[in-house]
Amino acid sequence: MGILLGLLTALSWGGSDFLARFATHRIGTLRTMLYMQSTGFLLLTIFLPWFGGWGHLGDGSGWQPWAWGVLAGALNFFATLTLYRSFEIGKLAVVAPISASYPVLTVLLSLSSGEHLSAARAFGIAGTLLGVVLVAGGENAGNADDQEGSESRGKGVGWAVCSAVGFGFLFWLLGTRIVPATGATQTVWLIRLTSSALTALVILAARKPIRPPTDRVAGWILAMGLTDTGAFVMNNFGMRIEQVAVVSVLASLYGAVTVGLAAIFLREHVSRWQWIGILAIFAGIFLISR
Repeated sequence: MGILLGLLTALSWGGSDFLARFATHRIGTLRTMLYMQSTGFLLLTIFLPWFGGWGHLGDGSGWQPWAWGVLAGALNFFATLTLYRSFEIGKLAVVAPISASYPVLTVLLSLSSGEHLSAARAFGIAGTLLGVVLVAGGENAGNADDQEGSESRGKGVGWAVCSAVGFGFLFWLLGTRIVPATGATQTVWLIRLTSSALTALVILAARKPIRPPTDRVAGWILAMGLTDTGAFVMNNFGMRIEQVAVVSVLASLYGAVTVGLAAIFLREHVSRWQWIGILAIFAGIFLISR
């Protein structure tokens, strides 16, 4: 079940990030973040009674569950801000897989904190991470002589790397500390609350206008809030019943999902090396599920 939740997380995040590409181009990174996070917060507030209620936030556990949740929200704010900025200025087929390489850090931290993997799962994780690297770098290898194209593909890469580092720390802490202390759904609720508040403060400090999205952008934001928040909930429940390293790697396949959607709907080029990377990813999934 944990493996299935990891895969569903990847599908949901991949779809959300594909829509984020359009939203950030229309209304910018900060406004997209604010309305996506706020939408997720409102939806989760409505449905929280059906997902365990307040859990450790209201059972007398003290301030620690709240503190862990706020920390998760701050890390998510940083990781999402840099992710959406990479979507705004970079090429989706390049920056999405780079950001999805965060399990390299998560796996290393999980192993250092005592998790043990079977040989099959270790090979599966290695194959999946190799696939992510090939998907991210495959296009550069296929067009090395195109200097202008190479410069264009380089846009947003630094932001995507920052996002990967942020998510790497976040998901390690979610699986090992935060979800056990705060609760799976309750953690996401606090993440959405904290991220919304921090984004609003940044917008106000920068004196940027806060105008509600209109037309199709509002629909994109609603879909992003639903799928991104749902992915977080599934990811956290998956980490409760499966190894953190395994769920993190499976969830990171959202990069491959985003690349696939970009190839289908935006006609973004997918090179031979990227297809090899996608095959390596699915081979890794097979080994992880053994």
